[in-house]
Amino acid sequence: MPEGPSVRKFHHLVSPFVGQQVVKTGGSSKKLNPAGFQCLWLQDTQVHGKKLFLRFDPDEEIVSPGNNPLSEPLQKEWKEEAGHHQEVSDQSSRSPGGDDAVPSGDDGLQCLWGDTPAGGAERWLQVSFGLFGSIWVNEFSRAKKANKRGDWRDPVPRLVLHFGGGGFLAFYNCRMVWSSSSPVVRPTSDILSEKFHRGQALEALGREQPVCYTLLDQRYFSGLGNIIKNEALFRAGIHPLSPGSLLGLPRLEALVDHVVAFSEGWLQGKFQGRQQHTQIYQKEWCPAGHQVVKEALGPPGGFQRLTWWCPQCQPRLSPDEPEQVAPSSGPFYAEPCP
Repeated sequence: MPEGPSVRKFHHLVSPFVGQQVVKTGGSSKKLNPAGFQCLWLQDTQVHGKKLFLRFDPDEEIVSPGNNPLSEPLQKEWKEEAGHHQEVSDQSSRSPGGDDAVPSGDDGLQCLWGDTPAGGAERWLQVSFGLFGSIWVNEFSRAKKANKRGDWRDPVPRLVLHFGGGGFLAFYNCRMVWSSSSPVVRPTSDILSEKFHRGQALEALGREQPVCYTLLDQRYFSGLGNIIKNEALFRAGIHPLSPGSLLGLPRLEALVDHVVAFSEGWLQGKFQGRQQHTQIYQKEWCPAGHQVVKEALGPPGGFQRLTWWCPQCQPRLSPDEPEQVAPSSGPFYAEPCP
């Protein structure tokens, strides 16, 4: 699924529509009636980790956002680089399926409130994206290759919202759930927030379990996904299955540095239109020319994620020999071998 940098970009694309009314709807969603958005006003947007939150209200009065992560220094620096008419997705291919992609809905403003929360004027929509999840602005996604059936059928949006200002948003491959309460946002666990709590993250990493399990724990590293996990571990020269308790504090601090630096660089690249460069993820050879190992790793009984690492650049630690190696001097290096 899209990781923190991608969802932050989605948030940036949606933000210009705040203050506008939905005048036409469409989409293939069966669990969430698209017609229920008709006449609603988009009042606020928030982002936390891999989730996007949109607040809709039947009233026109706008309430100033109380917590807008994109007002942070990162957004200020890159906002001018962004365009609103572009596709944002981590994958080059699209998954087919669904119903007719042509937007539906009444051109008039017949207010239909189906499948929206009962009671209270404030309505929050939580959006969680699937593997090929994305948001498109003022255009629809098109097939880039034939699907498994051999046809070139375009992806079908789950939800399409046309606004009074003339533009529209198309949501693809995502799960949407209504809530009448405000989202719980914890910036101290968000790897792209300036309030990210490094001490809390280091304490979690220092446990006895393998660090690759802890990195994907959204309670401490919200927004961190499989790509960031693989890249940060490689850049830190740490084996994925190394128990955090065997790693010295300098190495754990270096790992957190790589997590933040890679994530911020990825987000900046998205705003500047640059494709993200990976050194180990989905590679056969590491930058030093060593063969990469790929294996599904995860906690017993838990979800297993494909993991790439270099046995030479990321040697596995012996339980009897806690690591004493000092961290690298910088957040990135092309050849992490000692």
